[in-house]
Amino acid sequence: MRNTEVEVNELLPVMESFYTLQGEGFHQGRAAYFIRLGGCDVGCVWCDVKESWNADNHPKFSVAEIVDKAKKEVSSFKFQVSSNTKNLVVITGGEPLLHNLDNLTKSLQQAGFQTNIETSGSSPLSGIWDWICLSPKKFKAPLKEVVQAANELKVVVFNKYDFEWAEEYASQVSADCKLYLQPEWDKRETVTPLIIDYIKANPKWELSLQIHKYINVP
Repeated sequence: MRNTEVEVNELLPVMESFYTLQGEGFHQGRAAYFIRLGGCDVGCVWCDVKESWNADNHPKFSVAEIVDKAKKEVSSFKFQVSSNTKNLVVITGGEPLLHNLDNLTKSLQQAGFQTNIETSGSSPLSGIWDWICLSPKKFKAPLKEVVQAANELKVVVFNKYDFEWAEEYASQVSADCKLYLQPEWDKRETVTPLIIDYIKANPKWELSLQIHKYINVP
């Protein structure tokens, strides 16, 4: 269930926010400002940010405060991109769609950001998005509306049985949706060779690696 108090008061629980490189998926390697919202009802056993699950553990900020901080942190870097290039902002969690993101994304776009969400798709879609990355989880299935809107399908592979499950969602997304298989971090030594072989046999898929963990950035 969505947090209606957050919707009414225009406040969102923010676990952390930071400027770094996107480490995964389609935008891998791009400079990106991350906003990690608190709250998750999916509960992946291998989640590496379990501290994000309880929204009450994180301070709440207004949309204006969140956007202002993003603008200040990105602009603090000496070498700036051309004014014609939008900075990428990634809304993640937790599960960010537990919150209504209409006003946050509208304000971020007005501030010159390109909006990207990383979501399990298990809650109703809100927000104005330039890019939707759907990472479905077996613990709580994604909603049809999010599956159909996805620009990117990123499936975390924990074992060999996840390939069949990944194909179920590949058959449901749009024809131009990008398809990625990503090894679960703690199982990467075992499953990465399986993923490589699977992609060689099924070249519609591409490999996504969590390069931020290899280069030690957030």
